[in-house]
Amino acid sequence: MKRALAVAWAVALAGCGSGGAITAHDASSARRLAHWKAFAHVTRPLDLAGPRADGSLVLAAGGQLWLLERSGAVQPFAPAYKSPGGEEAYIALVPRTPTKLACFGRGVVYALKVPGPHGLLKIGPGNQVRRFVTLAAKGLEDGITFDQVGDFGHRLLVTINNGSRTTVDAIDCQGHVRTITGNAPRVEGGIVVAPRRFGRFGGDLIASGEVSGKVFAISPQGQTELVADSRLPHGGDIGVESEAFLPDDPRGSMLLADRLTPGNPHPGDDVVLRVTNRALRAAGALPGDLIVATEGGAKTDAIRCTRSGCQVIHVADGPSIAHAEGHIGVLSGS
Repeated sequence: MKRALAVAWAVALAGCGSGGAITAHDASSARRLAHWKAFAHVTRPLDLAGPRADGSLVLAAGGQLWLLERSGAVQPFAPAYKSPGGEEAYIALVPRTPTKLACFGRGVVYALKVPGPHGLLKIGPGNQVRRFVTLAAKGLEDGITFDQVGDFGHRLLVTINNGSRTTVDAIDCQGHVRTITGNAPRVEGGIVVAPRRFGRFGGDLIASGEVSGKVFAISPQGQTELVADSRLPHGGDIGVESEAFLPDDPRGSMLLADRLTPGNPHPGDDVVLRVTNRALRAAGALPGDLIVATEGGAKTDAIRCTRSGCQVIHVADGPSIAHAEGHIGVLSGS
């Protein structure tokens, strides 16, 4: 779908916000769009997690794990880990804060185990890899993140897609699984829990529908609400998939895996893409905005929510051939 840069449009979305309409604007005609550019060349990058204490990120690429340093250098990490049954296994790194997540293990990586029996692998210190939990829900595990806010009890959250519906499981550090809902809309990719300042959706799980182009909030009680329609191109291997919240640090950057996918309309570059926080701000994004990017072409929106509604601004594009996957990584400034 081609976007008319000279036209600003607005649409009210029923059932969203708190007493007010959610309004979406394409403001790219008034501001200079940011652009995702090559940062590191790697083989078949899939997902990013972190940052670690030293500022580096964990990178899933080619079915293995790597450390991506702030300089763009790539180093081996946990060589005992090999993604079982294919490369599409998203990852999450135990955050440094809050302390209530410490029981998951500082510096430990959790990876989706896609082939059956489905579940999670735990990649710990000393290059140890073991099964952490088996999940009973039918379907494909396609999203993972930690609840750093606490409304889900500081648990590890996993989405399992089964056709048009999605199950959300919350897992504590002892491996106990609680199903939040088995009836969420179809979502996948770089899911994230919203910070408190994200309007009425603060503390909810934010997940995008690649096929629909819509962004949803799933509450700890299992209720789903529409946050916004991205109005970006949507469909299989095309629509919104990657997410992160823009940090306060103006010197930092956001990173996105762009995987080589031969034969796809967006065949990818085998690079990690980068856009600076300053460029996103210049395009209209503000700290605390939800940044969402499409799988096809890394077209990027900033979504800003208050108690009265949400605003959507188109802020960046990637290379047209980009095939973006997984979470948007956050790289701190030097």
